[in-house]
Amino acid sequence: MLKDAVPAARRRKFLRSLAAAALLPVAAMAGGSPLIVRRVPATGEILPPIGLGTWQSFDVSGQEDLAAAKETLRLFAGQGGSVVDSSPMYGKSEAVIGRLAAATGLTGKLFLATKVWTEGREAGIRQMEESFKRMGTRRMDLMQIHNLVDAATHAKTLREWKEAARIRYWGITHYHSGAYADIERLIKAEKPDFLQINYSLAEPQSAARLLPLARDLGLAVIANRPFAEGELFARVKGKTLPAWAADFDAASWAQFFLKWILAEPAVTCAIPGTRNPKYLMDNMAAGRGRLPDEPTRARMVALLRG
Repeated sequence: MLKDAVPAARRRKFLRSLAAAALLPVAAMAGGSPLIVRRVPATGEILPPIGLGTWQSFDVSGQEDLAAAKETLRLFAGQGGSVVDSSPMYGKSEAVIGRLAAATGLTGKLFLATKVWTEGREAGIRQMEESFKRMGTRRMDLMQIHNLVDAATHAKTLREWKEAARIRYWGITHYHSGAYADIERLIKAEKPDFLQINYSLAEPQSAARLLPLARDLGLAVIANRPFAEGELFARVKGKTLPAWAADFDAASWAQFFLKWILAEPAVTCAIPGTRNPKYLMDNMAAGRGRLPDEPTRARMVALLRG
């Protein structure tokens, strides 16, 4: 027993040190501060810390909305972004991503993530194959089991697909604290590459058990609902950003909220959703410069509660 415990303890120590040291500055983009990047624990692959969520924002068909989404995607990649997260449940979003990636010359240059959310092996395979077609890729970077639907069945398929190089990583996603106990059991049993979970100043509960567990197991973490569907902006409506936000290079409330998330070492990437180019540029700036330390993060929590 002691013989087995030593490597496990060393692995946990290594993973913690990797997470703590995973802020690696790279060359500045577009004249800005160096981009903060994180590593995927399973492989060491570097990912930018701000991704792009597409729920509602890319479920569009009108020319004006498509033009805005196209410019948003172009700027996202130009600012060093790569992780684009979608789902077959997001209406037209997967197809819009595939179409706009082709139109902007970004096919094969993005880190594409989507989900499977259906019962049964064959139904899951059909749904995932359709996602490949819509997003214009032959190999998905990340395929995720959404909301634990038939998770054991899909996990088996995804391990097979990873072995066959159909996908590069697989993961588990959810957005509600009521599922945390089931998620904990699942990631312990299945050990996926990624966990996507809600985490923000409004919804910090996953930091109690899931984020430390993901860190110890070597899972990358994608933080969804970073603004809690706009709740955080409602809380600060009419309020001025505190002067001390400049100490960690936050120049807006969006950057304030995102930098609080990114200062958690277990988080690999946050995925705010938008098709507004102005908001996109604001969000991307949160992935540069300094991050708040723990006393400052506590001060940020107190400010939002106050």
